[in-house]
Amino acid sequence: MIQLKTEFLDELGRHLGKHTDKEQILAEYDIHITEMLEEFNGNERGESDIKSEIYSRLGTPGEIAESWKEELSTTPVKTQWVFILANLIFFVGGTILTLVHNLFDFPLIDMAWKNLTSISAVIILLYLFFWALLGYEIGKGFGHKGRRLMKKTFILSILPNIILMNLTLFKLIPHDWFQPLLSPAFIFICILFTALLYPICWVGYRWGKKASI
Repeated sequence: MIQLKTEFLDELGRHLGKHTDKEQILAEYDIHITEMLEEFNGNERGESDIKSEIYSRLGTPGEIAESWKEELSTTPVKTQWVFILANLIFFVGGTILTLVHNLFDFPLIDMAWKNLTSISAVIILLYLFFWALLGYEIGKGFGHKGRRLMKKTFILSILPNIILMNLTLFKLIPHDWFQPLLSPAFIFICILFTALLYPICWVGYRWGKKASI
């Protein structure tokens, strides 16, 4: 059993070559293989069957090394700005739609506004999915190293939302611009879901981190 783990890690080390996180990756897979061997301990499965099961669950050393090498091409800064810009596009798009609807008379824009305000629950669910996806992609792409990146990306991404919410609540933006959305119930829902965004992002991160293994 120990020889099987040693051979797997030695082969993985050869495939990783001079990867910057080589030692950390090997230590991580050492733990996973040890846990799997403990799971198989006491059964009557042969060494070849256990080896096949390990390869089936984790992948071959070559496949694992290739996936880690691909991650080097995805930098934290690129990932961070993808999500910041995506949220900014939503924010700017919604702002432009609101301004045009309230300041000008365009039938198509008015129709789009009415349709969107009628499905506010769907929009909220889609937005929650966006934050879960943010955490998932960072967890999957960077594993345990992505925790700090996720926090920083979350804070930078949500700043426009917090600013808009405060401008609206303190009536620096006319309340009638957001009718029929701006009811007490809807304000409460917005505050509640804003508070839930980080936990949702965190769950997505943990899920992605687990999927990366």
